[in-house]
Amino acid sequence: MAFEGLTKRLQQVMKKLRGKGKVSEADVREMMGEIRLALLEADVALSVVKDFTRNVRKRATGVEVLETLNPAQQIVKIVDEELTKTLGAETVELQKAPKIPTIIMMVGLQGAGKTTFAGKLAKHLMKEENARVLMIAADVYRPAAVDQLKTLGEQLEVPVFDMGENARPVEIVRQGLALAHEKKNDYVLIDTAGRLHIDEVLMDELKQIKELASPTEILLVVDAMTGQDAANVAQSFNDQLGITGVIITKLDGDTRGGAALSLRSITGAPIKFAGTGEKLTDLEIFHPDRMSSRILGMGDMLTLIEKAEREFDEKKTREMAEKMRENTFNFNDFIDQLNQVTNMGPIEDLIKMIPGMNQMPGLDQVKVDPKDIARKRAMVLSMTPEERENPDVLTPSRRRRIAAGSGNTVVDVNKMIKNFNEAKKAMQMMMKGDMGKTLQGMGGQRPNMPGMPNMGMGSNMPNPFGGGIKGKIGEFAMKSMMKKAQKQFKKKKKKR
Repeated sequence: MAFEGLTKRLQQVMKKLRGKGKVSEADVREMMGEIRLALLEADVALSVVKDFTRNVRKRATGVEVLETLNPAQQIVKIVDEELTKTLGAETVELQKAPKIPTIIMMVGLQGAGKTTFAGKLAKHLMKEENARVLMIAADVYRPAAVDQLKTLGEQLEVPVFDMGENARPVEIVRQGLALAHEKKNDYVLIDTAGRLHIDEVLMDELKQIKELASPTEILLVVDAMTGQDAANVAQSFNDQLGITGVIITKLDGDTRGGAALSLRSITGAPIKFAGTGEKLTDLEIFHPDRMSSRILGMGDMLTLIEKAEREFDEKKTREMAEKMRENTFNFNDFIDQLNQVTNMGPIEDLIKMIPGMNQMPGLDQVKVDPKDIARKRAMVLSMTPEERENPDVLTPSRRRRIAAGSGNTVVDVNKMIKNFNEAKKAMQMMMKGDMGKTLQGMGGQRPNMPGMPNMGMGSNMPNPFGGGIKGKIGEFAMKSMMKKAQKQFKKKKKKR
C-alpha cells in the first residue's frame, strides 16, 4: 500500500522522540536528518524535502515547543500539519461549469491510467450526483484504447462517442461535444492520447483540443509508481496546458508514495482523486489531512466510515445488529457481511485505518488471501438452507459432506465453524458495549469477526492497547477518536 515504507520510517522516528522526557535542539536536528532520509527514500522530490524539513525544523525548535510539558507530542502535531500543507492543506472538489455540460479533459503519459480513470470518474459522478455522463474516445494512437473505453462504457451503461482510430482527435472531440449539447449531458469526459514521453506533437494536439473544448477541468493523470519522474512530468504538462488538478493512480501498488508529496508543491495544482485499485469503485477523493494521518500511522476513521456507508445497507445493518444482540446471527448473514466487507477493499488496509492499529505488533505481517475468503464462501454455499439458518445442526456427517462439496478438508470446515462461533460471542460482547472483554477475547482466543477471514496474526496476539491503565487509556482514546470522526462526518453530510 502507498506510503508503507515512509510510514514505518516516520513511526520509528516519532517513537524514539516520544521516549524522551525532554527534547533538545540536538534531538530535533537528529530527527530532521532521519525524516529527510525517509522522504528521499520515498521518492519525494528534493526541493519538496528541503522545504518540508526547513519548515518543521523552524517550528519545532521554537521556545513554545521545546519548553512545553509534552514537546514530543507538539512536534508530532507540527509534522502532521506540515505534511497536510505539503499535500495541499484542503480538499478541493471538481469544478462545475455555470451551465451543462461540465467538460473534463484527461491528460498524461501513456500507461498512466487515463482510460481507467475516465471509467472510475464516470461511475463516481453517476453514483454521487446521478449525473448523465458522455465519454469521448480521443486516444486513437494506443492500440485498443478506443475499445477499452467502449468496454468500460458498456459496463457502466455510459455512452461513449468514438469515430474509430483513423479520425483526427480534434474532430472527434468537436463532434462529441456537439452530441453532448444535443443530449444535454451533465459531464463530458475526454480521454486524450498519451505518449511514452512528452513531445511537441503530443502537446500541440492537446493545446488544440483545449482551445476547442474550453474544458472546466484539465486533470493530469499520474502513475504513482513513476516516483520523482512524476514531478517532472507534472511540471511539463502544467507549463504547456495549465492543469487544474492532479489524479494519482496505482497508489495501492507503490509503497513509497513520494509522488503525492511532490506534485502539489511543484505544480500548485490540487490532487483531486487517488486510484487505489483495479476495480471501478477503487477511487477516493483526496483529503490531504486524512492522507497525512495515514502516513503518520494515526489511522483514517472518516474514510473508513465513508467506505462503510457506501457499501453497507442501512436496513440490513440494523437487522444484523439485532440478530447479533439476540444471538440469531447465522451463515446467511455471514455471507452477506463477508460480501459487504470485501467490497470495501483489502481487509489489511481497512484495519490500518483504525487509530492505533498501526502500532499493533505483527500487523505488517497481516495479509488476507482472497482464496481464503473464496474457500469460506464455498463452505457456506455447500450447506443446505437449514444448516445455514441453524448452525447447531452441523453434525460430523454433515461437515464431511460440506468438506467434500466445497473442495476442503473436514479440518478446514471445523476450523471455520469454530471461528464463526467465537466471532458470534465477540460480536455479542461488542453489542453490549463491553469493549474491554472483546479486546481481551481477541488477544486470547483470536476470534475472527463475522465476515472477516482468519488473518493469521497468531493465537497470542496482544491487546493492541496493552494492559493495565495504559490499555484502558488506549481503548478510551480509540472510542473518542471514533466518536469525533462520526461527528465530523455528520457535519459534512449536513453541509451537502
